[in-house]
Order: sequence, then structure tokens, then C-alpha cells
Amino acid sequence: MAHYYNKPSYRLTFEDAIQIHLMLLDGWFNNRIAAHFDVNPGRVCDVKYGRLHDGSYAEAMRIRSAAA
Repeated sequence: MAHYYNKPSYRLTFEDAIQIHLMLLDGWFNNRIAAHFDVNPGRVCDVKYGRLHDGSYAEAMRIRSAAA
């Protein structure tokens, strides 16, 4: 029988990284975003500071400016 309580966290995609940038721009806290995606808060910081999914911030800003 498998133990589901010890399964790995979700792996963020490029689209998730765009959504994270948009959530940060909306004022969400890092720990709330991490809980939303079921990841470690460090992964949110990796996206925020460009260490993970390079180019996602530029795409988020393009989406944000197109919506305005």
C-alpha cells in the first residue's frame, strides 16, 4: 500500500510561474501562494527572483498590460 502523505510536492510549470508573478503583483503573500500550488515557499521565491522559469515575469507583465 502506498503512503500518500509522503508524496512529492507539485512541480511548477512556466504557466504556474506566470500566475505566481500575477499573484505577487496583486499582493498575495509568498506562503499563501505556496500553499495554493502545494509547493515549498522557496520555490515561489525562486520564481520571484528569476531562478526558476526565466522569462515568466516578462510574460506576466505582458498579460497584465494587455488586460489594462
